[in-house]
Amino acid sequence: MEHNPPATWLTEAASAAEQQGAGILLRVVLIVMVVGCVLTAWFLLRGYRRKDE
Repeated sequence: MEHNPPATWLTEAASAAEQQGAGILLRVVLIVMVVGCVLTAWFLLRGYRRKDE
């Protein structure tokens, strides 16, 4: 297995996305965004659940 620097990997991923279209890349970005929003909401809202005594 050869070692690819991150810049080379990113370039290869971008060229592969151009060949396949933006559909898969857009789905991945949307899924990551939704998961990030859910985790952020959970992190922020869990503090309101605790009652200060």
